[in-house]
Amino acid sequence: MSDLMAGIIVGIVALPLAIAFGIASGVAPEKGIITAIIAGFIISLMGGSKVQIGGPTGAFIVIIYGIVQQYGEAGLIVATLIAGVLLVLLGVFKLGAVIKFIPYPIIVGFTSGIAVTIFTTQIADIFGLTFGGAKLPGDFIGKWLMYFEHFGTINWWNTAVSIVSVFIIVITPKFSKKIPGSLIAIVLVTVIVYFMKLYGGIDCIPTIGDRFTINAELPEAVVPPLNWAAINDLFPVAITIAVLGAIESLLSATVADGVIGDRHDSNTELIAQGAANIITPLFGGIPATGAIARTMTNINNGGKTPVAGIIHAVVLLLILLFLMPLAQYIPMACLAGVLVIVSYNMSGWRVFKALLKNPRADVTVLLITFILTVIFDLTVAIEIGLVIACILFMKRVMETTKISVITDEINLHEEQDSSLPEENLVIPKDVEVYEISGPYFFGVATKFEETMAQLGDYPKVRIIRMRRVPFIDSTGIHNLTSLCEMSHKDKITVILSGVNPQVNEALEKSGFYELIGKENICPNINVALERAKEIVE
Repeated sequence: MSDLMAGIIVGIVALPLAIAFGIASGVAPEKGIITAIIAGFIISLMGGSKVQIGGPTGAFIVIIYGIVQQYGEAGLIVATLIAGVLLVLLGVFKLGAVIKFIPYPIIVGFTSGIAVTIFTTQIADIFGLTFGGAKLPGDFIGKWLMYFEHFGTINWWNTAVSIVSVFIIVITPKFSKKIPGSLIAIVLVTVIVYFMKLYGGIDCIPTIGDRFTINAELPEAVVPPLNWAAINDLFPVAITIAVLGAIESLLSATVADGVIGDRHDSNTELIAQGAANIITPLFGGIPATGAIARTMTNINNGGKTPVAGIIHAVVLLLILLFLMPLAQYIPMACLAGVLVIVSYNMSGWRVFKALLKNPRADVTVLLITFILTVIFDLTVAIEIGLVIACILFMKRVMETTKISVITDEINLHEEQDSSLPEENLVIPKDVEVYEISGPYFFGVATKFEETMAQLGDYPKVRIIRMRRVPFIDSTGIHNLTSLCEMSHKDKITVILSGVNPQVNEALEKSGFYELIGKENICPNINVALERAKEIVE
């Protein structure tokens, strides 16, 4: 019974959001509901979370709008299908955990950027601006320039409708926890505007019916024509849809886990998200993912199993079939007010402000991702944000990896791999000891070469202590190989000391030990120094 009630309430909550997201994305309003029905059903039926509610979300508005403007709805279908396949592959190959490694500043940066962009797209409907037949530009700066240029066409009735809608949504939680403010605002404002038109002669407030013809039925499945050129053009955008969908769905499932004390299966969830994004576009739907707000509404109203999500989809289907014609009376300014609240909640400005106090590298990633999302697009923002985050991460790792040179004594009070704890180890003449502390990867390899080049001397033995090297990559192995080959030319023997099992396995597989000789691989510094004495003498 609790799942039944939760499903009904979530279906009602999802209705105005699905309509608003569909229109804001540049498609017909019923396509938002179709997405919520089909994707919501599949995600609840197949997903790895018991309480996840899937459907269209605000995060996709900017991407979908851009695709529709450039490639049309046929291009959107192809991009969504590709994204669905990518999500399924992520789940099949157990890569659900990898998505969680995307840095938090990137997630906050593009989420806040999307919120600003959504707000920007609603300015025309909030103020009722008209552009004299001119097409509104797709870019952020172009939009604002046109808004300022045509601000003299403001329709104050539209503005009043938007303000009233926002006010109703804001105050609703103070007297109603069950019924969403967006639904109350849409019902009340639609009724008021309807009677104003009917009896007041006020006919200057555009509604959904003025711009769209609503089809109150589920369309037949249509497989779009696929060709390599379209796939090639849309593949980068599809990657963005897949990554964003994976992030949002797993983030939503994780938040739900914390509330209900459960643990979702991230890979199963990704497969379900992929299946939803493969099937939904065949019926004209748009990209879908897990929705945090609707998932929390489900939990707060007693949802405990996937049955609640399935019922939510059935409720939306009934609304589409029997009540959808009434949606034509909803004012566009009212939907704009709903999306203003969505963008405000999505902005996470408190988190954004808090992150500005973090280390400079994190702030750099946050601001660059935010600015690129707003000024350019989400695809560019995620790509460049990830590259910058990786570079800064490698820089931090390089800074933590230290290379030191010891030529006289080793203090055993600071050692862990020595078997003689009460005396210092004296380094014999013509022997140098190099210690590497930290990962030995491509960012550090040249650092070791530079350290040796600065010394410029030629001992008989070089001992490289690797007890504090957790891993080594192919560049590190190549660097060591080059060092040994150069040392052999200069008649210098290289000895490795304290190599851990993981690094030892990597070196052995690469054939490095055939070059250096297994007798020069020592378990600790004591054995390494004894071996060095033998060579020197």
